[in-house]
Amino acid sequence: MNDHPTGPTSGAAPADQPQDMAWERATLEKLVFATIREQQAARRWRIFMRLTWLLIIAVVAWLLYANSVASTSVATPHTAVIEIRGEITSGAESSASNIVSSLTSAFEDRGAQAVVLLIDSPGGSPVQAGIINDEITRLKALHNKKVYAVVEETCASAAYYIAAATDAIYVDKASLVGSIGVLMDGFGFTGLMDKLGIERRLMTAGDNKGMLDPFSPQDPEQRAYIQSMLGQIHAQFIDVVKRGRGDRLKQDPDTFSGLVWSGQQSIELGLADGLGNLDYVAREIVQAPDIVDYTQRENLGLRLAKRFGASIGEGMFVAARSAGMQLR
Repeated sequence: MNDHPTGPTSGAAPADQPQDMAWERATLEKLVFATIREQQAARRWRIFMRLTWLLIIAVVAWLLYANSVASTSVATPHTAVIEIRGEITSGAESSASNIVSSLTSAFEDRGAQAVVLLIDSPGGSPVQAGIINDEITRLKALHNKKVYAVVEETCASAAYYIAAATDAIYVDKASLVGSIGVLMDGFGFTGLMDKLGIERRLMTAGDNKGMLDPFSPQDPEQRAYIQSMLGQIHAQFIDVVKRGRGDRLKQDPDTFSGLVWSGQQSIELGLADGLGNLDYVAREIVQAPDIVDYTQRENLGLRLAKRFGASIGEGMFVAARSAGMQLR
């Protein structure tokens, strides 16, 4: 009689089951790691392509910039143009540092027969305008070159402060010209604070330190001081216009009142010299119809680098974060 069981071996199933589970786990791990490696490869490829495109764009921008520099440094006769657009203030495209740098390049180029300021600006900082005005006067005397202003839409306030330093100002009949004045604006909220029951707690060291605080009542003496300061800056503006326009200026009580005139009226008042656009001035006045732009602008490659650099940085951060998750 056989003492051993003739049926299925009772220990076979438990022995095979761990092997099956180990095989399934190994297969799943291989699939997971294969997927992770594929994702990593895809991310690396995207980053590589972005870097490649960035390099290509930087090279193209550099070539364009080099070509622009080469074209503006030739000695062939041309009219140099510098654009003054938008607000004239520190840090803007029409800041004193940018305009002065452009002026220096234009005046130093032997091929530039004259310099034209193409203006479309409502004004801005009297300090920035004063720096540009002084530099135009200095460069004109140093290089013995004429400077003209051509007004497109607007040449007001600080923009006219700059234009007054030129040898002649040309406008369109519908241009807006003038606004020879100075302003300082703000708001006062004291009445509103009283209605809302808000108490202002301002602490200063110095009797006049808080004189421009919009939440405090305006002091008559402080107001008179600020008005005197504005009057002094206005007088400086008037002196610049008188010196620049000379006998051409036909003064009346409104000339320096801050009014703005049309281009046609500005010619009648002696604030401008005639009608004409950039092409007309280059062709008929300067007699050098070829126009070369000396306006200093933000480099194309730098602008694109900022745009694409942020995208690449984000991609690298995502890749690094994903790698960190995988290590955990």
